[in-house]
Amino acid sequence: MGQKLRTVLWFDGGLDEAADFYVGTFPDSSRKAAIAAPMDFPSGDEGDPLVLDLVICGRDFQLLNGGDAGFAPNMATSFMVETEDQEDTDRIWDAILAAGGKAVQCGWITDPYGYSWQVIPRLLNETLAGGGTAAKRAFEAMMPMVKIDVATIEAAIHGGR
Repeated sequence: MGQKLRTVLWFDGGLDEAADFYVGTFPDSSRKAAIAAPMDFPSGDEGDPLVLDLVICGRDFQLLNGGDAGFAPNMATSFMVETEDQEDTDRIWDAILAAGGKAVQCGWITDPYGYSWQVIPRLLNETLAGGGTAAKRAFEAMMPMVKIDVATIEAAIHGGR
């Protein structure tokens, strides 16, 4: 792994299935190394996957088979994926939903493992960063949305809704 900082996601087994989901759902994603447990541990046996190193959207992640120790992901930490257009937004959003994810609001969606993602078109982020009237209109248009509708955001930016 080239990055000095990695995000570690806690799982209670099922690392291979989770890795398949993330690699199959997000662009620029791949499996890297796998480390087997050198001995039995509270949530598994010797030889079971202990950690899997992945790249998700070009970033290093590690899936840890930590077992159920009362740890659960929540929305206080989320991962933002910038999409290029509606097709890109739909593909990622629909893949998460089809796998058992749950739609939230304003582009937020929880994957089947409980991790929160923001599936946000680049246009929306750029407009909000630019400030001014266009940012206000885009923000107002986004607030009632669940999945972001790019055409509605574009119309809002240009004065329509």
